Amino acid sequence: MLFWFVAIAVTAIACAALFYAAGPRAVNASAGVTADPNSHFRLVLAGIEADVASGRLGQREAEAARGELAREMLRSRTERGEVTGGPPFGRLQLVVGLALIAAVSFAVYGWLGSPQQPAQPLAERPELTAQTLDLAEAVARIEAALAANPDDLRGWTVIAPAYTQMGRYADAVNAWRRVLALGGTNPDAQTRLAEALLLESNGTGSAEAMDLLRAAATDPQHVPSRLYLAAELTRTGAFEEAEALWREVLALAEGTEPWIAGARQGLAVAENRGAPAEGAPDIGAMVSGLAERLARDGGTVEEWTQLVQSYIVLGDTAAAQAAYDDAVAAYPQAFDRGELDTLALGAGLELRENGQ
Repeated sequence: MLFWFVAIAVTAIACAALFYAAGPRAVNASAGVTADPNSHFRLVLAGIEADVASGRLGQREAEAARGELAREMLRSRTERGEVTGGPPFGRLQLVVGLALIAAVSFAVYGWLGSPQQPAQPLAERPELTAQTLDLAEAVARIEAALAANPDDLRGWTVIAPAYTQMGRYADAVNAWRRVLALGGTNPDAQTRLAEALLLESNGTGSAEAMDLLRAAATDPQHVPSRLYLAAELTRTGAFEEAEALWREVLALAEGTEPWIAGARQGLAVAENRGAPAEGAPDIGAMVSGLAERLARDGGTVEEWTQLVQSYIVLGDTAAAQAAYDDAVAAYPQAFDRGELDTLALGAGLELRENGQ
């Protein structure tokens, strides 16, 4: 009830303001003073006659001046009539119009926007339903467009990571090859192709992927290629080269990246040639402590990402998969897990929905 009272009061104030603004009123009028509105024109006419008499104006010029003065007098009379008054039915029309606007506004709001109306279900909102477009359907549309235009670089760039997310690694490899062929060599595309090749190999490794990662790592500032290359070298036991790469990538960090903890653990593994050195912290115990805390108290998605990364660096794929599944259960919305899902894809883990 309070809402409607406030709405009616605001509407009344707005209508009154419009009514006042549109109403007639005198301008530059002085109370109690009666002035001759034509005195100015008489003076001008007298000036014209004086100029004719003195010879400063000819007859033609004088006639033109008198004509212009007459037109000015007509305009002045018309303006005085509009300012000081108007037809009585104008105000009535204004009142009726404002009343109609107020009535229609209240009727429409009462029908569509009443606060007593129940919330509209999300499933019935087309603008939100469009955001949940099925990935397979979107990929099918892009595939149809690429069939008609196979040289569409943007299309291949969009569909390649979608193939990876769907587990279609062979298609992802082909798509990234097309990106490199159409867009030229660049570290990002080389790294993504290497990632797809490693996933397609199902843990057996890929010589072509290693070559691509080495080529991408020639860019002195490219972090992803160094991370992939260092992790793969650590996995295969090439600890000396992996150690150098871990140090390089850590030197490029700004201090807030989620992969820093995993890179430090990878460096420790490489430095100790796969086993903790005497007197060095027990990395396995540290990881177990983190896992126990997350299982008991929960944690941020960044902490889950750190745990999965730690297991990957230690070479414990089964534990990494289990930790990833627990993270998905804790953060079921995919948009919360961008970095985590990318890490899982790169490590060859099986992506799941809601831990299933």
